[in-house]
Amino acid sequence: MIEKKLQSFTEEQAILVGLVYKEQTEQMLNEYLDELAFLAETAGAVTVKRFMQKLPHPDSKTFVGKGKLEEIRQFIQMKGNITVVIFDDELTGSQIQNIEKELNVKTIDRSDLILDIFASRAKTAQAKTQVELAQYQYILPRLKGMWKHLERQGGGVGTRGPGETEIETDRRIVKDKIGLLRKRLAEIDKQSFTQRKDRGEFIRVALVGYTNVGKSTLMNLLSKSEVFAENKLFATLDTTTRKVVFEQTPFLLSDTVGFIRKLPHHLVESFKSTLDEVREADVLMHVVDLSHAHYEEQLKVVNATLAELGAADKPTITVFNKMDKYEKEAFDQWLAPEVKQEILADLRQRWQNETKGNCVFVSATERTNVEGLRTTILHAVRDMYRVRYPYRAEFFY
Repeated sequence: MIEKKLQSFTEEQAILVGLVYKEQTEQMLNEYLDELAFLAETAGAVTVKRFMQKLPHPDSKTFVGKGKLEEIRQFIQMKGNITVVIFDDELTGSQIQNIEKELNVKTIDRSDLILDIFASRAKTAQAKTQVELAQYQYILPRLKGMWKHLERQGGGVGTRGPGETEIETDRRIVKDKIGLLRKRLAEIDKQSFTQRKDRGEFIRVALVGYTNVGKSTLMNLLSKSEVFAENKLFATLDTTTRKVVFEQTPFLLSDTVGFIRKLPHHLVESFKSTLDEVREADVLMHVVDLSHAHYEEQLKVVNATLAELGAADKPTITVFNKMDKYEKEAFDQWLAPEVKQEILADLRQRWQNETKGNCVFVSATERTNVEGLRTTILHAVRDMYRVRYPYRAEFFY
């Protein structure tokens, strides 16, 4: 066990810190910090203040400049109840060490925060193992800066090499743990693969999308099941699969973990077995929160992640969800109905062109255009059956 563990942030007071630099504009940073605040809230922390600084590039020692760090330190002293400082970009071990020395407050980065949320959400053995593996992979390059000592495991005479320093021993312990977790995960993956093979010849549809866009709500609506859904990031961590039948045509529908920008690479690596549901799916349902101010960027983030997983070329239905919320936020009460309808028609036409006709506009909570979505899914599933089993007419008539 590691002495310094990622802990929950229940009722903690947090400060958020971000940089405006060459690759990141002020507008982008404001959006990223909005999302970071939502992540902190999901973990149980309350955001008290945000600090932003413009620099050509992050400072190698403290990420932000000395003046900004001093400003943060003075604010922490004034408030007296700040318990955690969260940086929007990844920090090195030495940066964490230097910042904590100056601020005397626990310091983490976005990756650390996401890992903590994943750890609290993991329920199955597979998810817990995947998160633990990602945590150790995150820790390994930061050992020197994060803490001084690891609890000795597998001790006894002869377990420590001649002249081996404490940090070298710590690295060896972590590397051994990573190797053990990878073996355990490989065994779980093998069992999961067998289970997926046992699902037979059904066409498989996977829900994908940015986190908190309503995938689980749609899953419940389409499959008439009770998958956990909550207005928090990463409410769904473990993949859930249900058999669904539309007009005597059966298929398997899977809800998968949501994506997010700046998702830690080692977390993507650890969760690739869970994301096998995406890679092995016949049809993808890309759910988009149309009411989000930056839904187009979220759509691009998901498409980039799908490309990384090798699933970008699969038949995809883009489902623009939360139409009710979009209309409420985009139109005021004085807007003429005909103008509103014209704007909505232009929006639909634009995305019909972008997706080559493979999109649907719905509201899962209000059940708006659910029948249109069912029909679109049914046509896509039957098309896949026709290609795969042209002799099995009962699947698509």
